Amino acid sequence: MTVEILLVLLVTGTMLICLIKEIARPDLIVFCALAVLFVSGILSPAEAVRGFSNEGMLTVAILFIVAGAVQQSGILTKMITKVIGTGKSPRFSILKMMLPVSGMSAFLNNTPIVVMFTPVIRNWCKERNISPSKFLIPLSYATIFGGTITLIGTSTNLIVHGLMLENGLKGYSMFQLAVIGVPAALIGVLYMCTIGYKLLPVRTSSDVLFENTREYLSELIVEKNSSISGKTIEKAGLRHLNGLYLIEIIRSDGERIAPVTSHHKIKDGDRLIFTGLISTIVELQNMRGVRVDPGSTIQLDDLKNGNQVLLEAVVSHQSGLINKTIRQNRFRSRYGGGVIAVHRNEKRINNKVGDIFLEPGDTLLVLAGKDFIKRWSSSKDFYIINPVDGPEVTDSFKTSVAVIVLAGMVLLAALEIMSMLKAATLAVLILFLTRTIGLDSAGKYMQFNVLLLIASSIGIGAAMESSGTASFIAGYIVSATEIFGVVGILILLYLVTNLFTEVITNNAAVVIMFPIALAAASITGADPLPFLVTITIAASASFSTPIGYQTNLIVYGPGGYRFTDYMKTGIALNIIYLLVTIFMCYFLWL
Repeated sequence: MTVEILLVLLVTGTMLICLIKEIARPDLIVFCALAVLFVSGILSPAEAVRGFSNEGMLTVAILFIVAGAVQQSGILTKMITKVIGTGKSPRFSILKMMLPVSGMSAFLNNTPIVVMFTPVIRNWCKERNISPSKFLIPLSYATIFGGTITLIGTSTNLIVHGLMLENGLKGYSMFQLAVIGVPAALIGVLYMCTIGYKLLPVRTSSDVLFENTREYLSELIVEKNSSISGKTIEKAGLRHLNGLYLIEIIRSDGERIAPVTSHHKIKDGDRLIFTGLISTIVELQNMRGVRVDPGSTIQLDDLKNGNQVLLEAVVSHQSGLINKTIRQNRFRSRYGGGVIAVHRNEKRINNKVGDIFLEPGDTLLVLAGKDFIKRWSSSKDFYIINPVDGPEVTDSFKTSVAVIVLAGMVLLAALEIMSMLKAATLAVLILFLTRTIGLDSAGKYMQFNVLLLIASSIGIGAAMESSGTASFIAGYIVSATEIFGVVGILILLYLVTNLFTEVITNNAAVVIMFPIALAAASITGADPLPFLVTITIAASASFSTPIGYQTNLIVYGPGGYRFTDYMKTGIALNIIYLLVTIFMCYFLWL
């Protein structure tokens, strides 16, 4: 083992530990690891920035815009509500939901699909007295199924495609992965409609728990000539209360102020609405000219008016809010919305809202203005899962153009008339020229943190390759599975990639494993295609944890799930995808 290999192993190992412990956003962790390898001299400048010009990464960036144009039309939401049916047979309804959703996610980014459909499915379940926890994990899994069918189904496919081209290989065709993705998806859907449905828990959804949040609302009335009248919230001593959080002011003339900032002034007759540990509100009665209204009938719906809405937001695993309190994040001033309550692990956190440390998957109940949804719908810090007015519906012309452009792009790439990158670039050009999407919208749909993660991960992969680390690890893998031959190598590559995906991120997992898979193929003298297909599918087949794939995390809170629910239901799917992948790779390419 050389010094270079030892250093790369040390940096990569430290990076993996940091990703597992979630000490910071994944893109920042991977970028820091890349910077260390560059500064230490392991990577040349050209190798360090190679990921930023990788064809797969550029294609992912452009496809964000194409997918966004289709998703903003609202046509997908209308489609799924018609397809899912009456719900007389829940198992059959799951079948009717999962098949079209898998088809959609084969061509569109699966994250916004789950964000859009989560409130639709949850409301559908509520109307039919069905637990949403029976449907939301299948919704997430369906998008993962679809991602394994086409080249553009998920970013991991495009990343491997780009790396293959860089290494002189042909790269994937549009539907090359479908020989594995389609049978695995069909078996997966059948499993979820039968055994999986039985294993899925009956849980209390976050919206039901939040309905009971009115028990944590309290009202303080400001009487005439009160000692705090005319003072700002800060000077009145209402900014940092023990266990309480001021979420709204209702004026005597009906005016409502939310979120409440420290600069708002209090007036006689104001009704101050608090949330948090209501037992501590008695401390406020010491103020002259204020009284607690013990007969208050304030309800959650009373907080809303024409300008204020209640919505739920799920903290993402890439969020900058993680491991900091709501107060430390300055959520109210930063986003223009007040957090009323936080839901985690099937229960509401009974603590002062401002002192709650946020974790990935936390569901926040937010009181905010209507523009909150438009401003933060593409935020990387959280996913808004129940926009009140649904997705913005464009005119029929723009909807038609978006769908036709998507179909044309897929056709050009599938017939190999153009490369995927050129076809996607042409699609975006047409969308701009027809004004189907504007520059502002394009920027909103672009997920820069994902692109930074991909580009940085490719640099890490380059370090593993150039330093000899990939060949070093591949040699051990080949030796460990020598008795089982190439099939044993494929199984081990699949398991390691899948494990990485479950505990870190799919993009980082596939980039780290790419040079190892390529080196293993070189050592055995076999065709590298089955090795690369194996890690491609394994990187997407994340079913056993809520943190391995972001769609699993999105439904975590809204479905009221526990961590073990994913393991009970998902481990069998992991096995199904393993068996189908190894079987097809062996008979098609070995």
